[in-house]
Amino acid sequence: MGTISLRRVAVRAPLPLFSDLNTVIGPGDRIGLIAGNGGGKTTLLRCLAGLAEPSEGEIIRSRGLRVAYVEQDMPPNLLGLPMAEAIRRALPPAEREAQAWRVDVMLDSFAAPADLHERLVGKLSGGWQRLALIARAWVTEPDLLLLDEPTNHLDLAKIQLLERWITAEAGDTPMLIASHDRSFLDNATTRTLFLRPASCPAYAHPYSRARALLADDDAALERKLAKDGREVDRLRRNAAELKNVGVNSGSDLLQKKAMYLTKRADSLEQTIRPAHAEKSGDIRLANRGTHAKVMLALADVKVATPDGTPLFQVKKLDLFQSDRVVLLGRNGVGKSVFVRMLLAAMTTPESVTGIRASPSIVLGYADQQMSHLPEHDTPHGHIAGTFRPGDQRATALLAGAGFTVDMQRRPIAQLSPGQKARLGLLALRLAEPNFYLLDEPTNHVDIAGQERLEAEMLAHAPSCVVVSHDRSFVRAIGTRFLLIERGRIEEVDGPERFYKSLS
Repeated sequence: MGTISLRRVAVRAPLPLFSDLNTVIGPGDRIGLIAGNGGGKTTLLRCLAGLAEPSEGEIIRSRGLRVAYVEQDMPPNLLGLPMAEAIRRALPPAEREAQAWRVDVMLDSFAAPADLHERLVGKLSGGWQRLALIARAWVTEPDLLLLDEPTNHLDLAKIQLLERWITAEAGDTPMLIASHDRSFLDNATTRTLFLRPASCPAYAHPYSRARALLADDDAALERKLAKDGREVDRLRRNAAELKNVGVNSGSDLLQKKAMYLTKRADSLEQTIRPAHAEKSGDIRLANRGTHAKVMLALADVKVATPDGTPLFQVKKLDLFQSDRVVLLGRNGVGKSVFVRMLLAAMTTPESVTGIRASPSIVLGYADQQMSHLPEHDTPHGHIAGTFRPGDQRATALLAGAGFTVDMQRRPIAQLSPGQKARLGLLALRLAEPNFYLLDEPTNHVDIAGQERLEAEMLAHAPSCVVVSHDRSFVRAIGTRFLLIERGRIEEVDGPERFYKSLS
């Protein structure tokens, strides 16, 4: 098992994505890779995989190092193959028959049902496609595993299964893992590397502890920069005074001292650079408020699938102003069906019985696909046409959300998932709702954006119902928790019992 070393690695495109990256990845290292959307995570993984070259620096690999890179998307040429065959074809042709047993072992590790083994990859869910990609990488017995957003499309049970696999079966193999899932990073990694334009801090801790240390270091740097700035001002004032006195008195010595102080100030000023600030778009929420105490009242509500199969019944449930309600439950228990019923009760109340919405509700709704966005329109057209803030104000709002002028004029259908998420959250804010119905709102939002969204929810205390697999987000914002399991819904004290049941 070898190592890979990075020395002063930098990538510019054309501005720096990250610079001065120095690290060694060796046995037992599981490194969480942290950066905002567009911050260079995928680019770095591609450089390590030998698919791209850095703008500066060098990447040194041990002789014969085998690197496996798990990209975010399934290659189109595999979509027509059965899942087991798609994994088997990752092996060299001469080894496929003799080593086919590795495929079965890998599928067993991921608890893949037998009927999925021969299902076409294109017919698999996004989650199973992700696990198939990881399995393809692992059967090649790599010396280094590179994972790009491995939890995308995974439900919570599969995320926890992946955590256990990484820390147990694959634990000794070095890994570099790019992810926005903070709980996953805490559970699956041992080190953390932050990509930044000027330097790349690294810590020998999982994400949460590393993030706290980084905040301390950033605060210390801010204090030093402020102190250095004051010192520059002092040196320049003293130099100006000495120069004036020297000119008036004809003293060459004083003028030389003034020049010396000016040079010291110039030299110190050149070392002062603005502290790094994470940029994820200006995510904000609004809460126009309401005098209503009860936002939603449910009584004898029967929740069923579209074909009429009963899922569960809500006997009595009141959702009050400022409640932040989180729906918990495994996939298939009816969370999304319930959310659609709540949506219907607030938009077409005559179509739902047993749910009474306050007449004062102004709804803000977003699902994980941001389906409320018109894909044929542009970001600027949507914001300007829907909310009518004026052309210049619309441009400024979108710029604050991280959209360049070029991106503002591009069809929404061409935006990345992260860009659609930022646009969707901006549209929610401009609608000024007093009740939010959110299905996986942090999907495709980077960590800085997640933290900002949490802060906004805590600051504005909006009434909301949320479905989320993001454990850190749920723990931060939830005030009430409804667990759906075994055909019933009940209120529980918190999410931990449910999370533990998935292990």
